[in-house]
Amino acid sequence: MTLRKAKNFIHLLEAIGANIYFRFPSQKLTLIGVTGTDGKTTTTALIAHILKTLKKKVSFVTTIFAQIGDRVYDTGLHVTTPSSFVIQRFLRSAVEKGDEYFVLETTSHALDQNRVWGLKFAIGVLTNITHEHLDYHRTYENYVKAKEKLLKASTIVILNPKDQSYSFLSQSVKQKAKNYLTKLGLIRKHFPNLAIFNQYNYAAAFLACESLGFAKEEILSAMKSFSLPSGRLEIVYRNLFTVIVDFAHTPNAFRVLLPEVKKRFLGSSGRLVHVFGSAGLRDSLKRSMMGQYASQYADFIILTEEDYRTEDPKLICQQIISGFRKNYSNYEVIINRERAIRKAILMAKKGDVVLITGKGHEKSLCRGKIEYPWSDQEAVKRVLSKIIKKISF
Repeated sequence: MTLRKAKNFIHLLEAIGANIYFRFPSQKLTLIGVTGTDGKTTTTALIAHILKTLKKKVSFVTTIFAQIGDRVYDTGLHVTTPSSFVIQRFLRSAVEKGDEYFVLETTSHALDQNRVWGLKFAIGVLTNITHEHLDYHRTYENYVKAKEKLLKASTIVILNPKDQSYSFLSQSVKQKAKNYLTKLGLIRKHFPNLAIFNQYNYAAAFLACESLGFAKEEILSAMKSFSLPSGRLEIVYRNLFTVIVDFAHTPNAFRVLLPEVKKRFLGSSGRLVHVFGSAGLRDSLKRSMMGQYASQYADFIILTEEDYRTEDPKLICQQIISGFRKNYSNYEVIINRERAIRKAILMAKKGDVVLITGKGHEKSLCRGKIEYPWSDQEAVKRVLSKIIKKISF
């Protein structure tokens, strides 16, 4: 037995114990699981928002925070799906508070490690599966199979036929699969100003709620009051120029986010200044791909730290640079993240956009083995407060 299999077996025993200890609380809830590489948090939060707006009692867990009844728990320290005992405790608490629904953002790691073993999902939503976490899963096929566990544990499955994972997954869950792209036209009609990638998130959330038995008009009405979660296309400052913070940290996220930002926020002569890095001890193969997309769309790039952990941040930046398109020279490496943000803001002119990606909602920055308090949003405000008078946030 490999070390990973041994660890996963231990996780399985923990999950079994947690289910028994908390008396299988998921059986008393309508459980909706959301998984995927990109868009999980927005889709999870939107489903929960729709249900709450429709006066349903619902708890949920996202990358940003968990809300169980009226109590909020912070999950902003690089954690999405909690441990088995925490999940089961949340579920039991939701049951005791009289909740009907529970929406759980579910990672491939949690699925592979059996942390969500024993949960019976009414609906499993897959947003997409793109290049990420191959440091852990080793191959894309293994990554897909990990996600498949959620779908197999779900009564209804919601998929994207245009995603490269569809050919495999549609065969394994074909009897219960629904296509969320069928709702794109409806979403575009009612929400014409949404970013393209958010249209997909809205379509998936709409189909999930419709599959629960809610009517089209009440779902659409509930969606109108939804605000994107923290760190998702979040405008921190907008005046002479614009500063945006986003959680994007995968090649696919760069591919869809950067052209959207240029289209929606850039002035006629404005530049896109992109500040980002790549996490250490994570999927290193994605770094050159991120560099490829960034150099394709950004007018200037500032590479910086992003939870480099025990890796050399300069080496991480060089791996990103290796993917830059030929002869791209509009970049600078500034390892200290606050100095990088300061440089980007100082160079911004009227009509420019400063886009800071990778951290989004997160409240810490890992250097070595230590987590330091950190917020991209607060860093932007600190810099602006020193260089621009009378800023109102």
